[in-house]
Amino acid sequence: MACHSIIYTRPHPYLPPDPPLSAASYYRHNLPTLNFHYKKVCNFYTGRRKSVVCSMAAENKVMSGDRMLVFVPPHPLIKHWVSVLRNEQTPCPVFKNAMAELGRLLMYEASRDWLPTIAGEIQSPMGVASVEFVDPREPVAIVPILRAGLALAEHASSILPATKMYHLGVSRNEDTLQPTVYLNKLPDKFPEGSRVFVVDPMLATGGTIVAAIDLIKERGVGNSQIKVICAVAAPPALTKLSEKFPRLHVYAGILDPTVNEKGFIIPGLGDAGDRSFGT
Repeated sequence: MACHSIIYTRPHPYLPPDPPLSAASYYRHNLPTLNFHYKKVCNFYTGRRKSVVCSMAAENKVMSGDRMLVFVPPHPLIKHWVSVLRNEQTPCPVFKNAMAELGRLLMYEASRDWLPTIAGEIQSPMGVASVEFVDPREPVAIVPILRAGLALAEHASSILPATKMYHLGVSRNEDTLQPTVYLNKLPDKFPEGSRVFVVDPMLATGGTIVAAIDLIKERGVGNSQIKVICAVAAPPALTKLSEKFPRLHVYAGILDPTVNEKGFIIPGLGDAGDRSFGT
């Protein structure tokens, strides 16, 4: 049976409680215990009860196997920018900046232990030093899903030394909630070993993100070489991703409990595209 795997490798992991739940009580605190692998089976509300594996690996060793992993880094700045995005009174320019800052932090977390590096020696003003650089010969591909993904991916080049950006436009039918690709600037084939960030602020019903990853996989990228960056994720999208893409990694600013009949995350933050660009 397919399941989500929510793995926290930073201090002070949080686990979702059993339903019913509210946005205010969505997480409970679970202090880490060092020097052993902690594993707990819990329930994650999806409209029906689903099995979810929530685990914490000691000393930042993630025991993932073939499961999809969802990371919610408990950084105070991530919580701050999510709170700014949530506020319905936040004006458009501030909202767009908050989305960009959140994307910067999530991509920083997601790139940990994932970027190819080269080692060597350089001459500092005081002597010879051993150094390690991110290898510019292997750029990370950034795929923002238009249009809201542009805001979340805005600072990618400021934290990743070598990137290539490929735009992908996917719209969702408001009645059927089915995705339609209207712009595809992906390469015919990604270079072997490519690492790809797929950037989509809202993982609600999951149709858009699944369509995007399908297009990327058709171009030669495996699940373990893809990381999804999102501001908010909800159970329907995570269910679809976990069933279809084992070993995928998802980095989210926060997890929300439900999606309404119109396909909007509750409590969410509204329409991320409209609020980022004022239209």
